[in-house]
Amino acid sequence: MLDTKGIQVSVRAATAAGVACGLAQLLHLEHPIYAFIAAVIGTDLSPAQSRELGLRRLGATVVGASWGALLSHFLQPSAWALTIGVVVAMLTCHVMPLKEGAKVAGYTCGIVLLDHGAEAWGYAFFRLVETALGVGVAVLVSMVPKLLHGGEREHS
Repeated sequence: MLDTKGIQVSVRAATAAGVACGLAQLLHLEHPIYAFIAAVIGTDLSPAQSRELGLRRLGATVVGASWGALLSHFLQPSAWALTIGVVVAMLTCHVMPLKEGAKVAGYTCGIVLLDHGAEAWGYAFFRLVETALGVGVAVLVSMVPKLLHGGEREHS
């Protein structure tokens, strides 16, 4: 049987995903999937935790997209370019206070390098816009008071 926390996180994540995707589509953003992914990953019952998750995701997206766009000027799309990009993006996060976002930075960099070399900076910019939209929705949804308490303490 599901506990109240599991139910509420599931409903909040689904709500944030739907709203973020809908807004991205309404704004005619090219890849609404990134807005909904950021919303799901960034949703928590606590507004403070949602902000922390969201900021980590945004920071990692900036690192990965920036490295991918920069390296795309020097490297052709290949397995070697992907390997170099992932390691550089992830190591950057490890020397910054973004250690928990290293994997996000790595895969974002890889996507930019493999699929968007000619328009890498534009693609990187719109990943940031879509991610910020999803994170923003996740934080707003986390601010809705809990509807079910089931004996759990409130942590904000």
